Amino acid sequence: MKVTEYIAKSKGKTLFTFELLPPLKGENINSIYQTIEPLIEFNPSFVDVTYHREEVIFKEREDGLLERRTVRKRPGTVGIAAAIKFKYGIDVVPHLICGGFSQEETENALIDLQFLGIDNILLIRGDNLRGEKQFKPEPDGHRYAIDLVKQVIKLNKGIFLEEDMLNPVPTNFCIGVSGYPEKHIESPNLATDLQYLKAKVDAGADYIVTQMFFDNSKYFDFVKACRETGITIPIIPGLKPISLKSQLSTLPRTFSIDIPDELVKEVEKCTDTQQVRQAGVEWAIQQSRELIEFGVPVLHFYTMGKSDNIRKIAHEIF
Repeated sequence: MKVTEYIAKSKGKTLFTFELLPPLKGENINSIYQTIEPLIEFNPSFVDVTYHREEVIFKEREDGLLERRTVRKRPGTVGIAAAIKFKYGIDVVPHLICGGFSQEETENALIDLQFLGIDNILLIRGDNLRGEKQFKPEPDGHRYAIDLVKQVIKLNKGIFLEEDMLNPVPTNFCIGVSGYPEKHIESPNLATDLQYLKAKVDAGADYIVTQMFFDNSKYFDFVKACRETGITIPIIPGLKPISLKSQLSTLPRTFSIDIPDELVKEVEKCTDTQQVRQAGVEWAIQQSRELIEFGVPVLHFYTMGKSDNIRKIAHEIF
C-alpha cells in the first residue's frame, strides 16, 4: 500500500514509522532484523531504507602514485528492502539518490522495485563524495532531486528511456521527497529552499519527509510556510533522539540544524552515555506528544542503526 493511502486510511490517527541504515559491508542482514524486531509490536505502517553512495579511497601503488578506487561500504538498498518486505509483511520505502547513478541505472533499480511489488520510493539528491566541494552527478546522471522525480513520473506514465519499447507497462510509484524546516545547508535562505521544494511537489511528489529537528516550532513554521506557498501534500516530521553528547556539535555541523538550549543543558549535565540516551528519549517523547496534538499524519524516527531508544519512545506514545 502507498504511503499516501496509509495516511488517508488512518482517519487522522498519527502513524508510527522509522528509517533504517543498511549494514556496513561485511555485516549480514541480522543486524537489520535486530533493529526492526523490537519495534514490530508498535505496528509500523512502513519502513524506510536509506541508500548510501560509494566512497572513494586512494591507495598507493608500487610506483608511488596514488590509485583512485571506488568502494561500496553498504549493501544494496533494493535487496534489503525486499528482504524486509517479505520477512515481516511491512511496506518499505527504499531511497534512491542522484549520486552514483546514471539515468539508466536509476531506471533499472526502479524496474527491480516494481517487479518486487514495492510501490513507494523516497527521492533525494544525496551527499557529496568525501572531499568534493560541490556535488557532481554521474555522467548521464541527475544533478537535482527534482530530476529524479521527473524520471519516476515518466515511468509512471509508461515512458522509459528506450523510446521504441514494445508494450511498456507503467510503474505506479508513490513519491516522497525531503524537506528542511531549517533549510537545506546549501540553500541561501528558507524562502529559496521552499521554492525548490514546491518545484518538486509540482513535478509530482506525493508527500514530504522532513530533516530531523529538535524544536517543534521550526516544524510548525515550516508547515505554515509550505501551505502559504501552495504546498498541500502531507508533511511528515522526522525525529531523531540525541544519543551521544558529541552530537551536540556533530548534528548541527552535519545537518545545519539548531539544538534548543534547554536540551543542550540537559545533555551536558549527563555523566555517561546512558544518561544522554535517556535525556534524548525524554525530549523526543515531549516532541512526539506535541506533534500528535498538532495533528501530524506520521511520526517518522531515524534509528541510525539502533532501536532501543526508539522503542522507549514508541512505548510511551503508541
